[in-house]
Amino acid sequence: MKNVKISNLPLLFVFVQACLAQADFAPYFYDNGPYSNNGNLALFSLSEDTPVGTQIYQLNGTDPEGQEVGYGLSFDSGSKEYFIVDPKSGNITLVETLDREKQDSVDVNISITDGRSKVVERVTIFVMDANDEKPEFQNMPAIIDVLETTEFGRSIYKVEAVDRDTGSGGSVTFHLQTPQSSLFAIDINSGVLRIKSGQMLDYEKAKTHFVTVIAKDGGGNLNGKEQFMSSTATLTVNVIDAQDTPPFFIGTPYFGYVYEVSVPGSEIFTVSAEDGDVGNPNPVSYSFDEGHDGVFGINKTSGCISLLVAPIYLKREIFNIKVRATEISSEDEQMDYGVTTVVIRVVDLNNNPPTFYGENGPQNMFELTMYEHPPEGEILRGLKITVNDSDKGANAKFNLRLIGPGRMLRAVPETVLNEAQVTIFVEDSAAMDYERHQFLTFKLLAIEIDTPERFSSTADIVIHLLDTNDNAPKFSSDYYIARIPENSPGGSNVVSVTALDPDSGPWGEVKYSIYGSGADLFLIQPTSGIIYTQPWASLDAEVRSKYNFYVKAEDAEGKYSLAEVFVTVLDLNDHPPAFNDNFLEKTMVIGAPVKIEAVDDDAEVPNNVIEYAIMKAEPDNNIFDIDADTGEIKLKSYIKSMAIIQNITKKRDCSWSLVVQARDRGQPSFSTTAVVKIDITEAIKSRFVSYFLGLRKRPGAVFGICLTLVTFAVSLTIFISTVMYWKSVKKTRLQPQGKIRKIARRPVP
Repeated sequence: MKNVKISNLPLLFVFVQACLAQADFAPYFYDNGPYSNNGNLALFSLSEDTPVGTQIYQLNGTDPEGQEVGYGLSFDSGSKEYFIVDPKSGNITLVETLDREKQDSVDVNISITDGRSKVVERVTIFVMDANDEKPEFQNMPAIIDVLETTEFGRSIYKVEAVDRDTGSGGSVTFHLQTPQSSLFAIDINSGVLRIKSGQMLDYEKAKTHFVTVIAKDGGGNLNGKEQFMSSTATLTVNVIDAQDTPPFFIGTPYFGYVYEVSVPGSEIFTVSAEDGDVGNPNPVSYSFDEGHDGVFGINKTSGCISLLVAPIYLKREIFNIKVRATEISSEDEQMDYGVTTVVIRVVDLNNNPPTFYGENGPQNMFELTMYEHPPEGEILRGLKITVNDSDKGANAKFNLRLIGPGRMLRAVPETVLNEAQVTIFVEDSAAMDYERHQFLTFKLLAIEIDTPERFSSTADIVIHLLDTNDNAPKFSSDYYIARIPENSPGGSNVVSVTALDPDSGPWGEVKYSIYGSGADLFLIQPTSGIIYTQPWASLDAEVRSKYNFYVKAEDAEGKYSLAEVFVTVLDLNDHPPAFNDNFLEKTMVIGAPVKIEAVDDDAEVPNNVIEYAIMKAEPDNNIFDIDADTGEIKLKSYIKSMAIIQNITKKRDCSWSLVVQARDRGQPSFSTTAVVKIDITEAIKSRFVSYFLGLRKRPGAVFGICLTLVTFAVSLTIFISTVMYWKSVKKTRLQPQGKIRKIARRPVP
């Protein structure tokens, strides 16, 4: 029995499992309330400014059997699909932009399934408002007509605007932009537009006003920030004209002219006026108020003013006539009016040009003789000139201008009315120079200023200048350079100087003189300027080769100028070269040259340039060379020792006699000769020994040396003897500290 029970247990397990399978339960959503962000979307709301792509909610549910659940989301056919859901996590994402003003709620079918059972619920998501709409004008822009006489404070228009947002974002207030707000005012809540208190419309000032109205909401949240939205629109206000402005004249001020040839009936001037109410103007009638004196008339329709009498009957030169322009209504009644002044001047015709007069009547040529360089500012009193224009008023006004070379003269007055005496001043004295101009010609021009004809006339002014001594003689050069050979005879011409004085007559005559430390040997011809040497002068380039001095050119009144003269004495070859002695003795050491020198007293090269040459040598003519420029004599290069010389001469005594020529390079060339005796010796190492060997030819030097040696020996002996004497004296002298002791003998006991 026990075994039977155990065998039935598997069957029991299968039965229980089958029963449980048949009892499967459906999944369900959690209902977490309207303020939760997960659950079943019950009473869920979403702001319309939520960005696309935002995760807005998470579906959340369970399965009683603990099976894994999946989520779904769908919309009605034809509806816009705003959301998508992740089937596993249940996260709902916004994929389309929300607009509460178009759709304030969205119906959604949500579902949950465990794979066997599926539960679907229909929920409504409410779209909440954001301040994303601007106010919209309902009756703007608009154009209205307003009479210019409309009283201030009266309503002229009511502006309407609507904001589709809710709450404060949907409330609208009205405002005006400046500068129109200075003339108009608007009620902030109702939008009623009025003419501001104390203001009036004026058609004549402005026919149209453009009023910009701002509609502004109360603000609200948008994208997490406080946002105010506004719109603008323009109201065009056309001002309707009213009959409130008097006529006004066009083109004022008015001026008219009556001429001497005018006749009665001549049109003088035409005035023109218009009604100030240009929107609806009335016709205008013209009339005189005062000032016409009965000699002028006016056409009441055209405004043409005409002359009624001949000009000779006009008692005044200027008439100030008051003209009235009156507005005529449609009922032919006189209304408002305006007044202006017309100035009418009686003028003469411009039929006379300016005319110049002299002392005897009209004249167009004036002449004057005067000295050159008059003082600046001086009046040319010899010119008596009057200018006149016989016309009157502006026709007799003209300018005076003096035209001529440079700005030497000036005419005054520059502006003339009717008649004036012409005065001419000197402005540039230096330019009035006789040496430049013997006579000057000017034109005096008179030309009208304010006339259309611009009549003019001219007069010639000719001034003859007289010369004065205003110039000093002037040399053709500031300095003169001359050359003259030495030894030229006295009275030889050196150079000719020239100075000119542009003055005329005796003032232009020039006299010459010379002075200065270098002028002693020279003279000058006073009239021709030729400089020549004194009759006794002897020019020697070796004594002095350069002279400079001054030459003066002076006119009759002592005005003068100076030039410097530089004279160079040209050297001639008039001195031959000269040696110090015609017989010279030299000692030559083999390998060392000896030098001879001659001097040429000429002052310049090539006259004092010397060339040297050996003319003759004994006993042999072929062992010496001489430098032609320096005079150095040396042995030929192959002679290196005394043995070679002794072999040539066959003598032990090496003494030569040379005849040397010194010649200058002048033309003609001069020369001189000297005999040079040369003793040749071997080279000696000791300079001291060599020196004493050379004394053989100088006995005076030998005597001097011997005397010096004897004097030195005597002086040395005296010095040594003196020293020894004083030493012996010192040894024998008692010391000052020495004392003599006395020896006392003791008595014998």
